[in-house]
Formats: sequence, structure tokens, C-alpha cells
Amino acid sequence: MKRQKTVSPHFAVCMKNIGYPSSLELHKIYRVIPDEDAAEDGDIRVVDESGEDYLYPAKWFAELKVPQAVQESLLHVA
Repeated sequence: MKRQKTVSPHFAVCMKNIGYPSSLELHKIYRVIPDEDAAEDGDIRVVDESGEDYLYPAKWFAELKVPQAVQESLLHVA
């Protein structure tokens, strides 16, 4: 049986939202969905304000390492 690799959640803060002000809020923390193909093209896949994941320029974001308690809070769905 093949064992699946577990990837811990990644987060990034939005630093630029040119052309997407309703999809991305400046200075907000977004969940990053790992996407190696997108990264090779200089993009990052994030769950934006629509609740869906989309590609944006990676240079618009700064990835964050957050404590476990903060991760749990960010992932909590009310």
C-alpha cells in the first residue's frame, strides 16, 4: 500500500492585489494550496475571498510560518 505524504498547511499574507481587489484583501492571511507546476511558473495557489483556490503571482505574497494554535484558528470553519 502506498503511503500518502502529509503536507502541513501553508499560509501567506497578501502584499499586492492589482486588478483583484474583491478577490484578495491586502495584508490578509490566505491558505496556500501546494502546486509545484504553478510555483515553477512563478505563481502561487491560494484560497481567495471566493472560497475557491486560484493562481496569483507569487511575488504578491509572503509565505508565513505560523504557530500550531494559529494554524488551527485559521483552519477553523465557523
